[in-house]
Amino acid sequence: MAVELAVLVPVIVAVALVVANVLQFAELVSRFDRVAPDAVVLHGVSASGVSSELAGVAEVKSAIEQAMGEMPCEVAVRAEPVSGNGSEARIDLAAGTTRFVCELGYRPWPSSVQIAGVGFELPVIVRHERSFVVDRFRAAVVS
Repeated sequence: MAVELAVLVPVIVAVALVVANVLQFAELVSRFDRVAPDAVVLHGVSASGVSSELAGVAEVKSAIEQAMGEMPCEVAVRAEPVSGNGSEARIDLAAGTTRFVCELGYRPWPSSVQIAGVGFELPVIVRHERSFVVDRFRAAVVS
């Protein structure tokens, strides 16, 4: 009986850690998927003070971080113009559209372990990405 327990306990602990990390990541992703479109529509379309194409990245990031609360995650936001590169002589029908790419990063627990004075760190970070295309001239339009 003791041998069976000695074999099964590490396996049960490892499976429990994996399940706990998957559940934590699923909770983060579901919250992120609800919060990110709202933050992009509210802050990315009409950024306060600046009228450039790529304005509002910092505002979107801070809105997402505030909505995520004290959850153990990293948020990154970047903006890219969607309009053409100008190499061809044509009318750009997507003028004013901007793609916001919101990324969520989660480091599984435990990410670092110290055994007998030697530290081990898990180099894994799980990422989830959502992209939204918004038009600066039509408020609350996300495609």
